[in-house]
Amino acid sequence: MGRVKHRTALAAGCLVAIAAVVAACGGSSDDNSTSSAAAPAASTAGGAASTAAGAAGGKVGVILPDTKSSVRWESFDRPLLTQAFQAAGVQADIQNAEGDKNKMATIADQMITNGAKVLMIVNLDSESGAAIEKKAADAGVKTIDYDRLTLGGSADTYVSFDNVKVGTLQGEGLVKCITDKGVQKPNIAVLNGSPTDNNATLFKSGYDAVMKSKFDSGEWTKVDDQSVPDWDNQKGGQIYEQMLTKAGGKIDGVLAANDGLGNAAIAVNKKNNLQIPVTGQDATPEGLQNILAGDQCMTVYKAVKDEAKAASDAAIALLNGQTPATTGTVHDDTGNRDVPSVLATPVAIYKDNVKQVVDDGFVKASEICTTSALQQACAAAGIQ
Repeated sequence: MGRVKHRTALAAGCLVAIAAVVAACGGSSDDNSTSSAAAPAASTAGGAASTAAGAAGGKVGVILPDTKSSVRWESFDRPLLTQAFQAAGVQADIQNAEGDKNKMATIADQMITNGAKVLMIVNLDSESGAAIEKKAADAGVKTIDYDRLTLGGSADTYVSFDNVKVGTLQGEGLVKCITDKGVQKPNIAVLNGSPTDNNATLFKSGYDAVMKSKFDSGEWTKVDDQSVPDWDNQKGGQIYEQMLTKAGGKIDGVLAANDGLGNAAIAVNKKNNLQIPVTGQDATPEGLQNILAGDQCMTVYKAVKDEAKAASDAAIALLNGQTPATTGTVHDDTGNRDVPSVLATPVAIYKDNVKQVVDDGFVKASEICTTSALQQACAAAGIQ
């Protein structure tokens, strides 16, 4: 898989501007959701009034990847994007491909046929994503890579987080948690994300760089390192259980690429009466509960409200025939081009700052403080 290089030459404050959106942490929505609002609002990323978007006609199509790899897509991204487009008076059709690249291609065809002027996708793999973007370009439709860069694609804009930094935070988190636990010469298992997701490649480059010296020096031992197809949590649990068996039940830490895979490993650990450091990503309610309970050592919080706001601003600008405001470029080695990008900053979350995620409105206290034990942990963490 090709490697993406981040290049940022940014004006300070560009990301600050995208943070001012109200978080809407709702539950899962229906697969199909077309929304529009008569009331115009706010301004686009380029600074022009968004009312022009409604007047210009056309609509935005958004295709989310699945409902299994993470709860974020339906619980956070969909409602936040819906809210942003409604506020701007822009008609948007938001659908979910349910992990099926053929379904994603069909949805994209339908959106283009039905008048989408801008198409935003979270690709399932770069090859199928690039094919969708080529078809869109041939039809005169602008495209945005949302969260995942499509290698060899033709997106006009890429909106995501600094994904190498995400992996760096995970690697640093595992080092911190292993050190705090005082484990000498720990055995470490690595559960990577999907091999077809370029973000998983970037995460891995970040945490591998942190852990390399530990493994090279013999201070740590890597018992296994495997990727989990399609970010499938069930498969992740099976793979980890095999790792644990192979290691004779002696694993002292797990670098899990997201909260779903982390929780799958934790379920296996509990069956084997283990409580060891496990990393995660996405700051899901389940992941935060695991941290408060002591079963997971950290997660990475990516403020989806910032990402969704930047993406909706970019879509509205493109709908208006404008160039979206970006914070730099990301180089696509496969396509040999620099893609105009907005990269937000991730934050490491441990037990002592879980409150930050709640205070930011990303999750509600009621979603994580659900048992008497968790209520006590929440109170100790200052969460009400």
